[in-house]
Amino acid sequence: MIWLSDDGALVFFVLTVAIGGGAAYLAARSLALGWRPFWKVAAYMLLLAGAVRFFHYALFDGELLSAYYYLVAYVVLLAIAGLAYRLTRTTQMVTQYPWLYARSGPLSWRDR
Repeated sequence: MIWLSDDGALVFFVLTVAIGGGAAYLAARSLALGWRPFWKVAAYMLLLAGAVRFFHYALFDGELLSAYYYLVAYVVLLAIAGLAYRLTRTTQMVTQYPWLYARSGPLSWRDR
């Protein structure tokens, strides 16, 4: 079994998924509302993953400089941020340009 965190499943879920994921969702939504490109979301998640790993280290005595745990946190945060970015961008496109686009699903739009 692959361990997602050196602190345990509950700490991983609360700190990385709930708190870090909430921050990732809000950051990606903000970037999408400002019409920023997706690569900026990926860059911001690198920083947020570092902050989440620091909190694992500072609060629960986790390993700070572990590439594996950093990568796991980054992938989780990037997935949540990617979902938030796409949801927000889809809503933007169909509400701001209703004569051009119609919603074809929660994460996509189509030409009218």
